[in-house]
Amino acid sequence: MLQINNTMKTSRRNFIKSAGSLTVLFSLDHTGLLASVTAGQDPELPGILRRTPAVSAWLEVLADGSVRVFTGKVEQGQGLCGAIAQVTAEELDLKVSQVEVVIADTRRTPNEGFTGASSSTENSVLSVRYAAAAARRELMDLAAVALGVPSETLKMLDGKILQKSGGHPLSFFELLDGRKLKSEVRLPLHLKPKEQYRISGKAVPREDFKRMIIGGEMYIQDLRFPGMVHARTVSPPAYDARLLSFDETGLRKAVPVLKTIRDGSFLAVICEDEFQAVKAQRHLAQQVKWSVLQHKSTSLPVPELLKSLTVASSKVKTAPVPFPEGIPAIRSSYYKPYVMHGAIAPSCAVARYADGLLEIWTHSQGAYPLRDTISDLLKIPAAQIQVTCLRGSGCYGHNGADDAAAEAALIAMAFPGRHVRLQWSREQEHAWEPYGTAMYMELEAILEKNGRISHFRNSIWSDTHYIRGNPGYLNVAVLRDAPFERKKNPSGSGGYRNADLYYTVQNQTVTANFFNGPLRTSNLRSLGSYANLFAVESFMDELSDHAKIEPFDFRIMHLEDQRAIEVLDKLKHKVAGLPKQKNTGMGIAFCRYKNSAAYIAVAAQVKVHPSTFKITLIKLWAVIDAGEIISPDSVVNQIEGGMIQAASWTLFEKVGFEQQTVQSRTWTSYPIIRFNDVPEVEVEIISRPNEKLQGVGEIAMCVTPGAIVNAIAIACGQRIRNLPVGDQLSIKNR
Repeated sequence: MLQINNTMKTSRRNFIKSAGSLTVLFSLDHTGLLASVTAGQDPELPGILRRTPAVSAWLEVLADGSVRVFTGKVEQGQGLCGAIAQVTAEELDLKVSQVEVVIADTRRTPNEGFTGASSSTENSVLSVRYAAAAARRELMDLAAVALGVPSETLKMLDGKILQKSGGHPLSFFELLDGRKLKSEVRLPLHLKPKEQYRISGKAVPREDFKRMIIGGEMYIQDLRFPGMVHARTVSPPAYDARLLSFDETGLRKAVPVLKTIRDGSFLAVICEDEFQAVKAQRHLAQQVKWSVLQHKSTSLPVPELLKSLTVASSKVKTAPVPFPEGIPAIRSSYYKPYVMHGAIAPSCAVARYADGLLEIWTHSQGAYPLRDTISDLLKIPAAQIQVTCLRGSGCYGHNGADDAAAEAALIAMAFPGRHVRLQWSREQEHAWEPYGTAMYMELEAILEKNGRISHFRNSIWSDTHYIRGNPGYLNVAVLRDAPFERKKNPSGSGGYRNADLYYTVQNQTVTANFFNGPLRTSNLRSLGSYANLFAVESFMDELSDHAKIEPFDFRIMHLEDQRAIEVLDKLKHKVAGLPKQKNTGMGIAFCRYKNSAAYIAVAAQVKVHPSTFKITLIKLWAVIDAGEIISPDSVVNQIEGGMIQAASWTLFEKVGFEQQTVQSRTWTSYPIIRFNDVPEVEVEIISRPNEKLQGVGEIAMCVTPGAIVNAIAIACGQRIRNLPVGDQLSIKNR
């Protein structure tokens, strides 16, 4: 089992004296979640380096010469820790094995907000590179003084500095002699020339993969402490259900229970072992009584229902020449349902409250924001809460991790002195996580005689893609005796991300409409880009068909960006030789993520079985340009995983619900892609070492659905505009 021993107690002063270390922290600005950068400072440095330039804030050198790096970001499988280790090792001439990366922990790492938006790698790596280069410069100067030679005559190697001609080496640890480095990260700063790279840009084996493959203990779900107790909660049947009564006497006769906790409609049990807690949870679920509000039923289709719930609208983009009314236009509408994060392991947390200190171990995306939220929820100072992030099994985005952490914290405060482990059930994970919102898009365009798009108009409907920010977003916060108000969902850019064309079309109008839907929603991988680009790239194929121009050529004729054109050209050559087969089609899609980040073009080959309309996804291809590449293997892993997850959403996934009751509570009622449905995947990277590096965690999600439905249209002539594909083809088959 995964264990953490936190019995060591020492003062901050004694710890620093005994470590004799320099601490390097990767603290990064995250899409506006941290304070904005003040004007007039070095514009080329990442914002956090301008605010916190001291090198002593960035890394810790250990006695054996290795380096421990701290990041406030969270490793979610995207390879962030590996990329950080590679860049640190490169600039300090270490082996990758000599770099340890510690993720978000309020006791040890800086506040970097949340991890997400495909921004962690591009922000982290650049900051790390500058900080490590500054550390290198000062260490070399220290060595030059110690050895009495010019720094130009020295070299670094595996945590030591020595003269190029030989002689006695000095370790980083010896040079520091218990002191902190005093320099700051300031420009000009000499980075290692890229032509001298030994590690950065190369494939480096990921040690975490080994543990994944053998089922090693590495996730929050594996965490155990001596003397730990186990808790389970009993969830309401619907969002608006409230607890009326439960039979605690009957429960204690059935199961040995340490404590039953009721706070309003929040109900939890604590037992010595996990199976006892599960039995107690099941017993209560069978006999507890809930009140449920009565709702009027509606016969509206879901897209029309969502439109009827609109609370705000805004013009995101306005064309210089308005969309001409009265001229024949091409129109299509598209729908994406609610989808789940579908974490492979249900949400989990461990908490302990003792001597006025609340400790929480969680797989949240942000240690500090969660600490502040729980401080507000439980009315205890943030300084008395410590949050440590561990990896969770199988999730990108805001799933039930924060909820489980808050529930574990509340339970631990009611049962102080021991570690309390809370594990959700599969049914709770499916029914109570924040979902990716349903979206509806109406697109219109006018084509000129030469096939070019003269006018484009897109109206989208979306619920929020982000609910964090006040305790009311937590399930437990609205169930307690003194409930928090769940504030109306804010509108934001996540809903209309990639809704405007990256293609060269001067007259574009985009209107974003925001609704308050029946289900709780929050950020899921790629936010609104998945639905918007499903619509845009499907529509591009429909327009190319009207213009009678081949889909590759139609896209390229609307592009001026040569990098965009190159990814499409390379993809075109990859699939040019595919043999034509009956009932088989190949479709494509393209985007520049957020219209400002990495480029990707995807092709999908599908077979539609004529008698059953069953879809076989044969192969997916991707060509990407993410600028400089630090870890090629991690990039390929991300793109492959993103395409397969997007294929699952596109073909199979939707949340079934009635009013405020979620009905998709098992893998049977919410199917995901299985191994026998996974296609062959091929990824090509265009490496541009002199271009800004970009994150790739979300880019494959956006273009895969368009490629798949475009391939289906070619294979069987059926244009799919509502997802998931399986629903629409089964309807046509009936």
